[in-house]
Order: sequence, then structure tokens, then C-alpha cells
Amino acid sequence: MRKQLCLFVIAICSVIPAFAQENIINRQQFFLDEHPIEVTIITDVKRLRKEKKDPTYQDADIKMIFSDKLVIEEKIRMMPRGVYRKNNCDIASLMLNFNNKTSPLLSPLKKIKLVSTCRDANIFSEFVLREFATYKLYNLISNMSFRVRLLHLTLQDSEKKSKEITNYAFLIEDMKDLADRNNCREIKGKNFSTEATNRDQTTIVNLFQYMIGNTDWSIPNYHNVKLMVPKNDTTARPYAIGYDFDYAGIVNTFYAVPAPALDIQSVTERNYRGFSRSLDELNNALSIFKDKKDQIYYFIDHFVYMSDKSRKYMLGYIDGFYKLIDNPREILEIFIRGARIM
Repeated sequence: MRKQLCLFVIAICSVIPAFAQENIINRQQFFLDEHPIEVTIITDVKRLRKEKKDPTYQDADIKMIFSDKLVIEEKIRMMPRGVYRKNNCDIASLMLNFNNKTSPLLSPLKKIKLVSTCRDANIFSEFVLREFATYKLYNLISNMSFRVRLLHLTLQDSEKKSKEITNYAFLIEDMKDLADRNNCREIKGKNFSTEATNRDQTTIVNLFQYMIGNTDWSIPNYHNVKLMVPKNDTTARPYAIGYDFDYAGIVNTFYAVPAPALDIQSVTERNYRGFSRSLDELNNALSIFKDKKDQIYYFIDHFVYMSDKSRKYMLGYIDGFYKLIDNPREILEIFIRGARIM
């Protein structure tokens, strides 16, 4: 009997890839894999809808198909998240909690944010894919950005009272992992003006947000921004990291509207939110965007999960940015004369 048990254990271990051996799942490697994961979640969908404005954790069964040789089925907990989505979406985005005795194989993932479709319609699935692609563009520009992992997600009702929903979704890297791989630690609860952050990195963030047409962020208010500092430097200015791009013009969701204080009529209109920089500082930052231009176009053009219409839209939107930064007069007018003064 003991010999048979040993052979069974060896057989199970032999089908688990290298990244899923001793620790089962490595969170950093998990977000480096470009292959979408087929995921099925079974839970009480009525409760998920009913309690989304006052959420608590609820039980769920999850099945994750990493490959033909690795399929994991475990019990996890999850709850709705996201201010807008909890109030306006059919099913909000989710916080998945893998840190349970019932999910030992997936427990290294701990807690991860899941971004899903606001409603069960093809256009909302396209919005999710556009936002996922925007995160990937950010990864090309800066290592100080959240990594993401694409899912093909099926949500099933454990009570069998709601129809099955299948759409694309994605998981977002935990802030601690982002900070660790940059040898940093997150800062919370301290007030920083925009210009009190790391000047070079904030310039890159300003330009990236302008490139994607996003104005829905604020460093002083910690709105869609995280801050981190080097672990061994107590005097360093914090680095800013943007996230949550569903209000960006490059995503162009139905519900995205610009703040009334901004002099724009639509989120597709770009509005530079950066403070004044010298021409040398701008050119240094813009050189990163120019160096990554071919990779950015290649990624969008070859992101096969999006529709042709979405790829064409995103490429056209990026075109506008690159034409602008090739024009010295536009750089002077928008990024220097048009920079914020307060």
C-alpha cells in the first residue's frame, strides 16, 4: 500500500510544471506567462449581485486550466470590489482570496484583484481586453507598472438560477510583488504633492497617461495611483505607479466621462496633467516612448483576442500620440506651455 501511495505521489508531481513544484504556484512567474488561463468559477450568483454594494466574502469553487497537464480545482473565497462597478455593473469586479485551507495549491496567489466585464455583452468584453492591453503597453514603457494575466472566465451559478456567463477577464499583480521586484516597499497614508514624487518617473507616468488619454488619477489623493520607495533609502522621493484605465480614451467605455473641471468634452480628448519640465527632461522621457514604439504597435496589432475593430481603434489612438511627439512645436505647446502650474 505504501509503495502504491509513493507511486501515486510521483505521478502527480510529474505532471506539474517547474513553476508549480515546491510552492505549486510562483506569483511572479504566474504574471510573466502570456498564455490565457481557462477559468471556471461556481458560486451563488444571486448573492454576488445582491450584496455587491455591501460586500462580504462568499465561497466559490474555482477550476483553473493552466495546460493539458495542470488543472487545479479548489475552493476559494471572493467578494465584489471597485467603487464604480459595485454601484453600476451587473456583476462587479472581484477580489479572489486564495489564502485558505481549502485552496492549498493556489494559496501562493494570496489575494488578487480580478477585472471582469461590467455586463454580459460583447462590447464590454472588448472594453476589458482594451484595458488589459493598456496595462501591457505600460509594462513596455516602465518596469514600475502592474503586470496582468488574461483569463477566459466562465461564471456559473451554484444555485442554477442564473445563466452561465463567459467572457474575458484579467488578474492584476499584487502591489507587494510589484514593489519587491523593484526593490521597493509601498507607502500608504502619507500626503505627497505630485511634485514631491520622483521627478523622472512621474514625468514618464504623466506622458503615459496622456498617451492613453487618461485623466482619472491623482497622486495627492491616491486616486488610481500607488506609491513606493526604495527599501534601503529613507530619503528617496516615492515612485508613482498608475493603474485602473477603464476611464482612458484608449479604452473608451460607455460610462467614462471626464471630470467637469477639465476643459474636455470626452475622455478620448487628451489632456496633459503634468507639471512643468525642461525640454531636456521631456526629451529624455519621450525617448523611452519612441524606443518602444515598434513594440507597442506590434503588441496591439498581434493581440488576437481583441476584435479587428478594437485593434484598429487602439492603433489609431496611439497614432495621434506618436504624430504629436514627433512635432517639436506640439511638444512645446502641450507639455511645456500647457503644463499645470498648480
